[in-house]
Amino acid sequence: MPLTINGEPVDDSLLDAEFSQIKAHFERQANISCCERDEEFLGYAKENIIARVLLSQKAQEVIDKPAEADITARLDQLKEEYGSEEEFYFSIGIAPGQEDQIHGDIANSIQVDELVARIAGELPVPEEKQLRQHYEENIKDFMTPEEVRALHIFKSLNKSEDREALFAELREVRSAALNGEDFMELVRKHSEKPEEEADLGWYKRGELMDEFELITFSMDIDEVSPVFATQWGMHIAKLTDRRAPEPIEFESVQEEIVERINSQLREAKLNEYVAKLKTEADIQDTVPEEEQE
Repeated sequence: MPLTINGEPVDDSLLDAEFSQIKAHFERQANISCCERDEEFLGYAKENIIARVLLSQKAQEVIDKPAEADITARLDQLKEEYGSEEEFYFSIGIAPGQEDQIHGDIANSIQVDELVARIAGELPVPEEKQLRQHYEENIKDFMTPEEVRALHIFKSLNKSEDREALFAELREVRSAALNGEDFMELVRKHSEKPEEEADLGWYKRGELMDEFELITFSMDIDEVSPVFATQWGMHIAKLTDRRAPEPIEFESVQEEIVERINSQLREAKLNEYVAKLKTEADIQDTVPEEEQE
């Protein structure tokens, strides 16, 4: 194995999975192309795996094995988090009745959680001055979401045998709207949705279909959209109003800020502890001969 930690080999599949997860994260941020940063991501993956293995090893050394009842309770909790026993079994690749195969992993997870709690210790309560400073320095994180409001005309594709004819029809409707005809009157004449459903009310990103949001959040107030399609049909939208993001009152996010500061303190303590474990560990990272050639 290319990576061993205190004599414990790391399965290549764990490293591959960690690498893939890290790369996917950066791809979602759209700041990489193909393989240009693969070596960097592999380095991150190895550091993450090393930290987890060292914490696991230390937890088994200094934390008593949890009681069977605690293991069972954690297993039940995992099943609930996955939504059902079937989803849980499917996700981890075992069959019902084979839970004994993962009892050791669950026991170790409980031990690691206890070790991390001990490392963090009792955290000080941040003073209000510190909380307000964090709020002001990170105000962009404490803003209301941008919201828009729109009217729309809808035609179902399922009810039309001629997609091109439907598109042509809606282009004419859009031209009428651009020429000043009342949009609600056009809704009454042409939309397959009831008039009371034409006004979508206020909504933020993530509440409607992606295609609809990409169009309407890109529009100006009173602008009429081009004809566009979603999986449900064809649409024309008119943006009627917009709410820009505004700062959320400090008092409303005070508890969140406390947790953020405490989380940063816990992470700093944990990183310091892991760094110490690394200095004491025997970590072997060898490149297979075929990769050296």
